[in-house]
Amino acid sequence: MATQPAVLPRQAAAPRRRQGIWWDAFARLRKNRFALVGLIGIILLVFAGVFGPSIAPWKYYVQDNAVVIANEFKPLTPFKDFSHPLGTDALGQDILSRLLDGAQISLSVALVAQLVVLLIGVPIGAIAGWKGGRIDSFLMRFTDVMYAFPDLLLVILFTVAFRDTIFGRALNGLFLVFVAIGLTSWVTVARLVRGQLLSLKETEFVEAARAIGVSDRNIVLRHLLPNSIGPIIVAVTLGIPGAILFEATLAYIGVGVQPPRASWGSLIADGQGFIRSYPHLTYLPGIAIATALICFTFLGDGLRDALDPKLKGKQ
Repeated sequence: MATQPAVLPRQAAAPRRRQGIWWDAFARLRKNRFALVGLIGIILLVFAGVFGPSIAPWKYYVQDNAVVIANEFKPLTPFKDFSHPLGTDALGQDILSRLLDGAQISLSVALVAQLVVLLIGVPIGAIAGWKGGRIDSFLMRFTDVMYAFPDLLLVILFTVAFRDTIFGRALNGLFLVFVAIGLTSWVTVARLVRGQLLSLKETEFVEAARAIGVSDRNIVLRHLLPNSIGPIIVAVTLGIPGAILFEATLAYIGVGVQPPRASWGSLIADGQGFIRSYPHLTYLPGIAIATALICFTFLGDGLRDALDPKLKGKQ
């Protein structure tokens, strides 16, 4: 009698591996077209700032003697004159090379100023949110005073007061711009971190950490701040356009980066007197500033939507 082959039970399908929160956020970010456009623009800005000055046709401070002797501008001639594709200014300096140097300055200010913001805002917000009581009240009242003071006026006073010191002369005035913008822009991050810690410190995992004897320092550094990293990243990204605009404004009024460095703001100031005859001297740096601000704003909005836990499962 033939025996029927034993039917083996079907193996259960392997459970799908659950992705982490950062992968889910990245998946949501990829669906945001404006955020991707902003990210591509930022990558191009980083490339221009890092490698642009080294591959530029001229150094940003070099003058073309032929233009200086002729005592006239070299006009905008793209795809015709590769020695000066975007023309020159009144001093015979290549516009393209100076625009690329301005990209390096804006990128440096965007990153270093936000680093200063984190170094000031995160500790103040963390201490206020964790300690509470009088310490929280004192730190928040100090934060309110800094928030109420006009940022631009404080930056101008700070840069003018320390312009002739060793700090003011460092990096052609760029170091002072880093510190000045950072000292006036940490308020938002401090309030954000305080709010995050206030909402997290009463949770069950914090109570469990306290019960097993974990120190307050380790609870804040290893548990609370890592759980607040998403909103902090969004705040820093959205703060970069303000830092770029701050630096351009300071350079425009002559209290920021000092010559021969070429800030986008100083390029606008130098070209505004020739806006009727040579409008590209003003329009090109203005377009560069607007493009950088839009790209960082698009990316910041995309990160805010991607890192919002309330949106999980809706996309």
